[in-house]
Amino acid sequence: MPLWFTVTAPLQPFLNTIRLGSSCGVALTSGGRRRRRRSCGAKGFILLVVLLGTAGNAAAQYALSPLPRIPTACQLGPAQLAQFRPLPALAGADQCVAADVVLLQAVMLSDKTKVAVVPPATLRCTMAEQVARWVREDVAPAAKAIAGAFLRTLDNLDSYECRGQNRIRGARLSEHGRANAFDVRAFKVADGRVLGLTDVKVAKPWREALRASACARFATVLGPGSDGYHEEHVHLDLAEHRNGYKMCQWDVREPVVAQAPEQLSEPAAIRVEEAVPLPRPRPSLSAAGAKATLQPIRIDSQVR
Repeated sequence: MPLWFTVTAPLQPFLNTIRLGSSCGVALTSGGRRRRRRSCGAKGFILLVVLLGTAGNAAAQYALSPLPRIPTACQLGPAQLAQFRPLPALAGADQCVAADVVLLQAVMLSDKTKVAVVPPATLRCTMAEQVARWVREDVAPAAKAIAGAFLRTLDNLDSYECRGQNRIRGARLSEHGRANAFDVRAFKVADGRVLGLTDVKVAKPWREALRASACARFATVLGPGSDGYHEEHVHLDLAEHRNGYKMCQWDVREPVVAQAPEQLSEPAAIRVEEAVPLPRPRPSLSAAGAKATLQPIRIDSQVR
């Protein structure tokens, strides 16, 4: 079926309505004299109303139909960086709206290998482009140079979700509700290892390199040590902060070394066999002092 027929077929009721409306009413002849065309009558009016309603439904179906869409200027950029699929504009509740949205499925590395995004992420095109560039230009080279690893999978924890910040009821709308945020937990590499961004067992230089590059590319970076809600993953977004301010809160931590209990040294140990020292004895009184002390005391019986 040709493309032009696919495009015009849903609009056929609308075209019929236009033809019907043009056949009713008044027209001008070539000499400028008015000539009344045939009247549509009551039946024609009812038919016109029905066709107008049908045309409206057809137009709505056409807008939502999976027809080929013209890529936006942003979508032309990441075409060489990532594998994605354009999506219709998002219109959810509580101002959860976003235009120029794509489904990011994989990132194309410079060596033509793919890093799959699992599950695929629903993001604004600008956000998807920054994520793809970050993985391609920063994360993958650092993983190869520092950890000797080749990326294969990106663990997507969250992308578009209509909710408040940190899933707190009544909180300010999250950038996830605008398809402008991405939560990443780990990368899986070719040898089967999982490199967690917040895993203290993973090479610290690699995690420090990821932190530096993420804070340079994104407007907001939240990880361990930020607010208690990002201890096991890293939040990235392109929120518009005042005066171009960037928020970078991600502590690259080290493993906690368990200390063995201190053992008492031999001199400090308590020796039970030693005698416990007794208090010093009271000094003894002399004979003269004892005699003076034992003399009776005369008490005056007169009451004063």
